[in-house]
Amino acid sequence: MTPEEIYARLLYRDGLILVLDKPAGLPVHRGPKGGENFEQDFVHLRFGLPRNPALAHRLDKDTSGCLVLGRHRKALEKLMLLFKQGKIEKSYWAIVNGGPAADEGLIDLPLGRLDATRGWWMKVDPNGLPSQTRWRVLGRGRDADGAPISWLELAPLTGRTHQLRVHCAARDFPIFGDPIYGAGIRPDALLHLHARAIRIPISNNKPPIEVEACAPDHMKERLAACGWTQQMDDAVVTARRQKEETRQNERENAASEEKVAGN
Repeated sequence: MTPEEIYARLLYRDGLILVLDKPAGLPVHRGPKGGENFEQDFVHLRFGLPRNPALAHRLDKDTSGCLVLGRHRKALEKLMLLFKQGKIEKSYWAIVNGGPAADEGLIDLPLGRLDATRGWWMKVDPNGLPSQTRWRVLGRGRDADGAPISWLELAPLTGRTHQLRVHCAARDFPIFGDPIYGAGIRPDALLHLHARAIRIPISNNKPPIEVEACAPDHMKERLAACGWTQQMDDAVVTARRQKEETRQNERENAASEEKVAGN
C-alpha cells in the first residue's frame, strides 16, 4: 500500500497504540511461502518513532476489520497481556447461511486441531480447549438467490484459532463465503466476517479505548438485505471524527499550557 492508502485505514492513534481497518483477503504477516502482507506496510506508520509498530494479535487472512498494533515494546507487552487475560472485548459482524432459531445464545464447544496435515484448521473436539462464543441476531433476510441469511453479532469469550467460523458451522449456520468450514461456496465469494468493534482498557486512569470499523464493501449487499443501512456507518465515521477533534484540541491545549509554564 501507499502511505495514503494505509493512512486511510487508520481508525485510531495515540502514543501507545494504533488500530487499523484490515482489508479482507490480505494476510496480516508474511507466511512461510512469502507473498504480500499487511505487516510490510507498517513502515509508513512510525509517526516519528524509530521502529515500526507491531501486531498485538492476529486476524485471519479473509477477515476484515479492527486490528491492534503496539507502537513500542512496552505498549506491545501491555496489549498482549490484556489479550491473554481476556480483558480486551471484541465484537464481530457475520453474515451466515440460514441462521439460528433463537435471537441470542452461547456456543460452548471445545476446539482442537483437525489433524497434523491441516495446519491451522480446527474442529469441535471433546478433548480440545474450552471455547465460548456469544451471539446475537441483528437481522434476518434473503440473499439475491432467495436463500435465507442472518446478520449476527459474535463476541468470542475465548481466543481459539478459527473459533467463530467453527462454532457457527457446528451450529448449522456457517459464515457466508467460508472456504474451509462452509458448504457450496461460490469461487468468487469472500468470507463475510468482520471485526466490527474493539474495547481496550489500556490505561488505569482513562476510559477504555473503543473503536469501530465500518462494514466492508463485500458485505454490504447482504447486510442491507438483513436491515443494515449506510447511515449506521456514517454515524460511526462522524463520531470518530468528533473524538479525534477532541483529542487534537486536548493535545494543543496541553502544549499551550506547557509553553506558558516554560515562560
